Amino acid sequence: MRNVKVDRELIAACGLYCGACRKYITGKCPGCSMNEKASWCKIRKCVRRHDFHTCAECSMDVTGCRTYSNFIGKIFAFLFRSDRPACIRYIREYGEQAFAEEMAKRECQTIKRK
Repeated sequence: MRNVKVDRELIAACGLYCGACRKYITGKCPGCSMNEKASWCKIRKCVRRHDFHTCAECSMDVTGCRTYSNFIGKIFAFLFRSDRPACIRYIREYGEQAFAEEMAKRECQTIKRK
C-alpha cells in the first residue's frame, strides 16, 4: 500500500486528489493548491479569484464551463481515463473530506471513466 494520506487540502481546484499522486508522495511536488509553479492553471486561477477551494463550490456545471472543460483537460482525461466532472459531483454530494477519504482508500487521484 502506498502512503496515501487523507487531507481535504490535497484536493486540487479541478477535483484531482494530489494526496495519491506519486510526485506528492515522494516529496517532489507540494500538491496543486500549494504549488506556486502551477500558476499556468486557469482552473486554479478561477477558483482562487472566486475564493473557492474547488470547482464544486461554483454554481455552474463544470461540463459547461469553458475554463474547466478545456483542451488540455480533455487530453488529460483521455490519456488517464479520468472523469474529473465525476470528482466534482462526488465532492458536491458528499463533501471534500469524504472525497479525500474515498480517493485515499482507492489510492488514486481521480474517479476513472468507465
